[in-house]
Amino acid sequence: MPDQISLGRRNFGRFIIWGSAIFLILTVLLQSLDQTNFLTFGFENWRPTLYAYLLWAFCLCLGQVILYGEQGKRRLFILPAVLFVISVVIFPLIFALGIAFSSWNLSSPDGRQFNGLANVYQMWADPFYWNALKNMIYYTLAILVEYVIAFGLALLLNTQIKARKFFRVAFLMPLMLSPVAVSWMIGKSMLEARFGPISRLARELGWENPSFFGSHEMARSVIMMMDAWTFIPLMMIMILAGLQAIPKEMHEAADVDGAPPWKKFWEITFPLMLPVSITAILIRIIFKLKLADIIINVTSGGPGGATDSVTSFIFREYRDRSNVGYGTFLAIFYLIIIVILMTILIKIADKWMKPRY
Repeated sequence: MPDQISLGRRNFGRFIIWGSAIFLILTVLLQSLDQTNFLTFGFENWRPTLYAYLLWAFCLCLGQVILYGEQGKRRLFILPAVLFVISVVIFPLIFALGIAFSSWNLSSPDGRQFNGLANVYQMWADPFYWNALKNMIYYTLAILVEYVIAFGLALLLNTQIKARKFFRVAFLMPLMLSPVAVSWMIGKSMLEARFGPISRLARELGWENPSFFGSHEMARSVIMMMDAWTFIPLMMIMILAGLQAIPKEMHEAADVDGAPPWKKFWEITFPLMLPVSITAILIRIIFKLKLADIIINVTSGGPGGATDSVTSFIFREYRDRSNVGYGTFLAIFYLIIIVILMTILIKIADKWMKPRY
């Protein structure tokens, strides 16, 4: 039986919800005007907005109970989680938008100054940022090669080979290491030009001056291989799980019909593995788009920006140049690109994974 809520109680519930919301909006507006120096109210930080948000969150939860009774109490199981997401995702994003259209260099005594579209013009004329975006195309396309290798390893581990359990654990070991550890272990130690064991072996084989990071193509390829070595096991284990879920009766029926192995793969295994494959590739793309650890530790984007990813370039914009405003704008622009790209890829993947009759 629904709760009988009086008109006065409903009006009071609406009042505290909308009153606190208007108070929050006015606080944000006044602080924004103060931060952009259009008007001066003497705010030292954003704490008033935080307190206004907490007041609105409390009034919103209380207002649900006042307005809807028991149904409002049930909403309280979800509403705090929604408010938490808003506080840790939406609000920082809005704050980042304010920084993105500002000139804020930590080495400058002037502090943060609103500069309009100056960061847009600077990004448009920045060849290093566009070079980093171009590098991301190369890095992302390399996922196709990683997928082929991962699929081959999964097929191998799905067969009845000797020491299969050992190889499963051995192939998963790179995934257990952090990219920072991989970059120091391989990039800084094994591939070190003077004393690295791989460089010494290259000299023994006739390479007079081995330099794995001296040319643009070589450096980019080595970064791709280190990143692939780290994350191929992730795709492999997902594909292996999909292979083990395929009913054995389908392969047994194909054997009875006398189908060769390649035909069983193209007509049974690969079509059935398409949903798992697409999921693995999409997850790998997400990891690839934030590639930075290996690049920062091994090459710092060199030589000449040849290995830079967008994330590593933005990191250096913060760390080396202390340019918070411009770096934040680059990050926001990259986020928009990622959202658009992943939306398109997910829609395409959804069409591929739908059953065809």
